[in-house]
Amino acid sequence: MKTRPLILVTNDDGIAAPGMKALVEVAKTLGEVVVVAPDSPQSGQGHAITINAILRLKKVDIFKDIEAYECSGTPVDCVKLAKHKVLHDRQVDLCVSGVNHGSNASINILYSGTMSAAMEASLEGIKSIGFSLLDYSWDADFDSCKPFLKELMVFVLEHGMEHCKLLNVNIPKLKTEELKGFRICRQAEARWIERYVESIDPRGQKYYWLTGEFTNDDKGDDTDVWALENGYISVVPSGHDLTRYEAIESFKALESEVAV
Repeated sequence: MKTRPLILVTNDDGIAAPGMKALVEVAKTLGEVVVVAPDSPQSGQGHAITINAILRLKKVDIFKDIEAYECSGTPVDCVKLAKHKVLHDRQVDLCVSGVNHGSNASINILYSGTMSAAMEASLEGIKSIGFSLLDYSWDADFDSCKPFLKELMVFVLEHGMEHCKLLNVNIPKLKTEELKGFRICRQAEARWIERYVESIDPRGQKYYWLTGEFTNDDKGDDTDVWALENGYISVVPSGHDLTRYEAIESFKALESEVAV
């Protein structure tokens, strides 16, 4: 008798986030679900891990019949603890992270706790998907994207992943019937133009608050940003190798033989 697939669910918005609830509701229809997620919002943590403080892991009854734990650490800490302490190195068939409140398209993947959690699982050889909805509101409507979450999860469980272990999936803020479906993309060459708002706190001390504007100079129609602007769900096969292979040859002149 074939056992149900084991699905690890995590995020960076915190275990009580509505986006996580939506993802758990979909995942539990497909397999055995275990949740390990931060006990508070951890957006923008990237691939940070906790090394100078203790970590706490507490079992919680937040999803009724779903085994769930809240963690005091980062999203990546959650995945590490899930693998080594909660699941005791059981084989995980799929890790899904999110659904994030807000975009993780283009350069945002580098800052995202949602995507870093999924990437950490992929480093362990686990098929992983990070999901994000382009709506930063805590009251965002995740029902519209549930059918697409399920469709992609089923596809990966049935067909696996070839040449990668990580998908970065972003979903436009549209009604279900307005979404045009999936579009397989590359990551857009976009960036943030940042600035710091400077002000004075009630104690007379200066402080800074990071803000900025996302700018995309990449005009290709094969990017995640283009797909999202045109009503498609962007799916970017991703990974952790940051090597620019096309640049290797241009630096070969730096190599030299060491005299014996």
